[in-house]
Amino acid sequence: MLYPLFYILLSREAWFPMALTLKRFWARWILIVPGIFVSIIEDKAKIKTIPKPCIYCANHSSYLDIVISYIILPDYFVFMGKAELLKAPLFSIFFTRGMNIAVERKSRIGSHQAFLQAAKEIDKGHSMFMFPEGTLSSNGQLKGFKNGAFKLALDKQLPIVPITFTNNWKLLQNGGFFKALGGPGIAKVIIHEPISTKGYTDTDLVYLLNKTHDAIASGLTPPLSKGEGGNKD
Repeated sequence: MLYPLFYILLSREAWFPMALTLKRFWARWILIVPGIFVSIIEDKAKIKTIPKPCIYCANHSSYLDIVISYIILPDYFVFMGKAELLKAPLFSIFFTRGMNIAVERKSRIGSHQAFLQAAKEIDKGHSMFMFPEGTLSSNGQLKGFKNGAFKLALDKQLPIVPITFTNNWKLLQNGGFFKALGGPGIAKVIIHEPISTKGYTDTDLVYLLNKTHDAIASGLTPPLSKGEGGNKD
């Protein structure tokens, strides 16, 4: 029903903020139907006062993560998602019209181009939202992180804001149409304190990666132990 409006609002970059407002309406409406409600159970970051732009990093265990992000974040931001979303009916318009960034994960050139595009969005004052695991977890367990989000944060000296979606994978599990289990409930979110990158260099990348991983993991049950954070892929 909203596709024609999205098609129009995504045809010009100047209209992207209005498209984001429409996305927030879409997100709330689409969650009301199955009876899913969003609760920010902790906001350690004081989300409305975080300096912008910044890099939001969240765990990814359900397609609900994307929908709920539009509800919990008050300011304009840009998603970086996998290029497979370009094949999704209707939903692909968000990426093909330039409001978000699609990443060809299996292509070094494609990944680099997405990185450069993200840098341009940051230069415009736009925050980035990234899933550093790079893929969906099927059981809610946190995977190792990729370097991209942290390299970008270091290059631009931006704060990293870790976000934990504590139980989205239970409300809508990963799987194909008519195969994934799901149901009504309360989607609980924790927004952690920002992690500063001021004065840090590329030599601190693994430290920042692990610190972000540990923050997100601390909101999951059971939390993962320290040092289980990431890899250098």
